[in-house]
Amino acid sequence: MRPHETPAEFRGVPERRLLKIVDGLTFARGDLTPEQCAWHSDRPGAPIPDLPWGAVLVAPVTGSYDADSQPRATDADARSDAPRNGVPQIRLARADAAAPGDVVELLPERNRLRTRYRRGANANTLFATERCNSYCLMCSQPPRRVDDDWRVNDMLEVIALLDRDVPELGISGGEPTLLGDGLVAILRACRDRLPDTPLHVLSNGRRFGTTALADAVAGLRHPRLTWGVPFYADVADVHDYVVQSAGAFDETLHGLLMMASKGLSFEIRVVLTAPTVARLPALADFIWRHLPAAVHVAFMGLEPIGFALANHDALWINPADMAEPLTRAVHHLANRGMAVSLYNLPLCVLPAALRPFARRSISDWKQRYLDTCDGCAVRARCAGFFEWVKPGWIPHGLHALNAAEVSET
Repeated sequence: MRPHETPAEFRGVPERRLLKIVDGLTFARGDLTPEQCAWHSDRPGAPIPDLPWGAVLVAPVTGSYDADSQPRATDADARSDAPRNGVPQIRLARADAAAPGDVVELLPERNRLRTRYRRGANANTLFATERCNSYCLMCSQPPRRVDDDWRVNDMLEVIALLDRDVPELGISGGEPTLLGDGLVAILRACRDRLPDTPLHVLSNGRRFGTTALADAVAGLRHPRLTWGVPFYADVADVHDYVVQSAGAFDETLHGLLMMASKGLSFEIRVVLTAPTVARLPALADFIWRHLPAAVHVAFMGLEPIGFALANHDALWINPADMAEPLTRAVHHLANRGMAVSLYNLPLCVLPAALRPFARRSISDWKQRYLDTCDGCAVRARCAGFFEWVKPGWIPHGLHALNAAEVSET
């Protein structure tokens, strides 16, 4: 898997900037100026169109790195790949670190190149803010009280560089709605540049019931916008405990009902934890009765990172121990016509009756399989594990499924 960041040597790049990686076909089919692009040269000496590129990527020098894995060119390389007409040059530590269609951030002060959008990835997400008005026990991105409204313009820059046929795009945080009008501007930019791209925003939904946000978002008339909203229990004390915020249950429910009244599309996300599993059947019935406008309900395995690491004993429950209430909840919704999925759970630890609901949900850049998975008949469609999974987070009963077990599904 290509890294999100890689060491790079910069020549003529004075400060941080965002660029789109292009080859001839990508540039010809796009609508960007050469100054917004970095020309992709995959071999030394390849011809480079004589245009005012924002930068030119040149091939790394095999075996020529300093102690920090920083690529260093030989004098011969420097002469053959010397920038022309003042065009900045980037030499990467890895040849596969960037490819045509990607959007990258040049960080010359750190000698790094960061990928902000990767063409062909199964998930691309814009990070909206580190701030949040909840403090969830299992938060994978622990919030910080910082002034990061600058991210609005940053995201607008990224959106302006994206392919117009992006298959899907996400927005996450923190809590994106804390950007206020800035988030509305981002959604508008996505609507205008990417009208056919499904846009999925992760939000706790709490601000939709107490601000004019619902009206502003509805007024955009984005044709393919869906909100993913966590809802953890049918009773306030359990939900509020998980998100560590008194009154969050009422605010979230009010927000969801407001979204439904404005015709906004939303899905319910339920992270599976020890405090919530026992009430899953009651939660499913609550969703069916009070939130039937939900377009999808996702029951999700824990991501073992962030706050979850410190709260392992309070959160972890082996999938086998949740099988009965989870099965009841999933079938309660599915039998009533609601779309239901299971995320972040390996197929082999699920009852056969639940495997049709499981999705290969983990983003490709943070997905891995264990040695136990070798030879599994359904590995290609299994969620697998998060890259950072450690002992204590690995389910009991993990095994490679054989053809006979798969046929029973």
